[in-house]
Amino acid sequence: MPKKRSGGGLSPTQQAAKFLGVSVLAGAVLAGIALPAVGALGLAAKGSVESFDALPANLKTPPLSQRTTILDAEGGTIATVYSRDRTVVDLKDISPYMQKAIVAIEDSRFYQHGAVDLKGVLRAVNKNARSGGVSEGASTLTQQYVKNVFVEEAGDDPTKVAQATQQTIGRKIRELKLAIQVEEELGKKKILENYLNITFFGQQAYGVEAASQRYFSKHAKDLELQEAALLAGIVQSPSRYDPVNDEAEATKRRNVVIQRMAEVGDISQADADRAKAAPLGLKISKPANGCITATRGAGFFCDYVHEVFLNDPVFGKTRKDRAKIWNQGGLTIRTTLDPQAQKSVQQSLEDHVYQSDAVAAASTLVEPGTGKIVAMGQSKPYGYGKNETEINYSVDHEWGGSNFGFPTGSTFKPFVAAAALEQGRPANQVYSSPYEMPYPEPVQTCSGKPWLNEDDETVPNESKSEVGPYPLKEAMALSVNTYFVQMVADIGLCPVVKMTDALHVVQGNGEKLPEVPAVALGSKGISPLRMASAYAAFASRGMYCTPVAIESITQKIGDKEKSLEVPKSTCSRAMSEKSADTVNTLLQGVIDSGTGKAAGLSDRANAGKTGTTDERKNAWFVGYTPNMSGAVWVGSATQKVQMRDITIGGQHHDLVFGGGVPGPIWKDAMTGALEGKDSPSFNLVDIPDVDTGKDKDKDKEKDKDKDKGKGRGDDGLIGGLLGGGDNGGGNGGTEPSPDFSFPDGFVQGPGNGPGGR
Repeated sequence: MPKKRSGGGLSPTQQAAKFLGVSVLAGAVLAGIALPAVGALGLAAKGSVESFDALPANLKTPPLSQRTTILDAEGGTIATVYSRDRTVVDLKDISPYMQKAIVAIEDSRFYQHGAVDLKGVLRAVNKNARSGGVSEGASTLTQQYVKNVFVEEAGDDPTKVAQATQQTIGRKIRELKLAIQVEEELGKKKILENYLNITFFGQQAYGVEAASQRYFSKHAKDLELQEAALLAGIVQSPSRYDPVNDEAEATKRRNVVIQRMAEVGDISQADADRAKAAPLGLKISKPANGCITATRGAGFFCDYVHEVFLNDPVFGKTRKDRAKIWNQGGLTIRTTLDPQAQKSVQQSLEDHVYQSDAVAAASTLVEPGTGKIVAMGQSKPYGYGKNETEINYSVDHEWGGSNFGFPTGSTFKPFVAAAALEQGRPANQVYSSPYEMPYPEPVQTCSGKPWLNEDDETVPNESKSEVGPYPLKEAMALSVNTYFVQMVADIGLCPVVKMTDALHVVQGNGEKLPEVPAVALGSKGISPLRMASAYAAFASRGMYCTPVAIESITQKIGDKEKSLEVPKSTCSRAMSEKSADTVNTLLQGVIDSGTGKAAGLSDRANAGKTGTTDERKNAWFVGYTPNMSGAVWVGSATQKVQMRDITIGGQHHDLVFGGGVPGPIWKDAMTGALEGKDSPSFNLVDIPDVDTGKDKDKDKEKDKDKDKGKGRGDDGLIGGLLGGGDNGGGNGGTEPSPDFSFPDGFVQGPGNGPGGR
């Protein structure tokens, strides 16, 4: 460590007296003599002690803070994070040159003296007295190690660091006594090992292994003579002898160490001369710390893991306790991240939404039945520069996400359908579903006080041609707003609240969804992780599993490792298998020629739903297969960008719909994530057709008109992503401007309207 010696304005005589006092004290201790007050020697100072024997002789050595490694599910490194970049190694894994170099320059009589080098003390007293200053210290490696323990214990607390390094006689005396204890308990080799692991070598490197990697990109065991001498020379003053910023000064210091090694007989003079003539040979590795260094765009997932650790009581009673463990480090965290899925998600996001675009995109994939988060990515990279962000759009605010989440539009409607099915409504339930209507009242709530439409609010459908009556299957395909408002009025809000509670669907700020009919149209902000996890319950036939990101954690303390308890996914039944199977049938549909190319997967069973909110500020696609569920959100984090007449990912869109941008992102992400994986099927149910009594010929003519106005193909009614002109590039029809978020569009299985790109 750099020696911070105090001149303090003292005369040479007073400075010499300090060193002499320490030497006399040390000699007395070694002789077994208990001294009275230090003041009797005329050495009273702030922090001094009344009796040497009264000092505690138990050095509490804190575990050395080390780097933490975050791994994916296959053991690949995602990122390394640390409070202090340190990797503790055994003495046998440190080059003999390094061991000799540090002893030669810092304490050449290390193996001859005890905890205190009386000869060194007297030599320092004499030299300092003659020089008129404090030009030489007398601390042994053992004493320096003790001081470093105090500094390590202080952590990043500046007050504690100052106390650990203050130049007082009291601290020196305490350091002396503890050094004696350390010598007796550890022995020379262990002290040297501990010293080389704890000391600071500059450039954010703590310990010789980190220093060797930083300056030479090699392990400490492989250090050559001149390399070891350079590192040993840095210790006295890491800033002054920093080879990165002052190569000349570092070279001079290195050569001093090499010559000292020759003087004490560690190497021959010929070897010393050759080493001094060698170049520094630096091969710098820049510090790679934190989630900003994560691979494959997994910085946001890395940050989520960090937030889980700090928030989950399984890691400690308080956030402070958990932060202490995290900062101590030495953790190997194996996560649920699937490298194949992560690569696919990130590539799809980058292909469809550029970093510089006015809007952003986020996507999360989870595994039904286990809750494992297998991928999490964003179009704007993790960082603090232009077109970067440290906000994780995929998660709630509590976990580092946006303040409120993002309105979900029609992707909320399957929750309403599931609630109705659980209440016994038939899968072919019919409602009148006019183009526009006032919100029905009264609507029953959980509190017992009915909701009343006191402001005479109305709700329209996306297109004037969407006029009922409709059965559930067609209403879901067309995403008919008035149908689902009538459904909520029929069953009441409490069943919907109970369903969203069972699916753990809450707003991005953690608050429960309000009991108002407009919630059925996706007016409230929810995070992509919440949506992906909720839809995963449909895929797993009604079983909801809480999302998890961590598989296991081992912690290294010294030379021992222990396993830490980690959060486990808890699974519970959110709905009956029959209800889930019915929702899957509603959302899957059939593959129709020319309709499944924007979002549907052609090689496996899949289902999904689009959502687009008012003023086109948010567009969603949430979909799933029996073995993977994923949500994609596209929009402005500030909710200020209306996605009209906009270019995203190099493609112009007159209007952005859930099928136009999020749908293709989902398709490409899922295709790559599922490549080579099993392709199970859904348990579909039969939903009988219902004669609604509408004029079939008029319906056909209406569909043709709608297709012409919306840019749909003739087969767009039930095959694919439908409803509300969800075509991402068509001209669209007349658009209502409600004061709430309402959705449009739908993907039935592999289908998607032909204009939905």
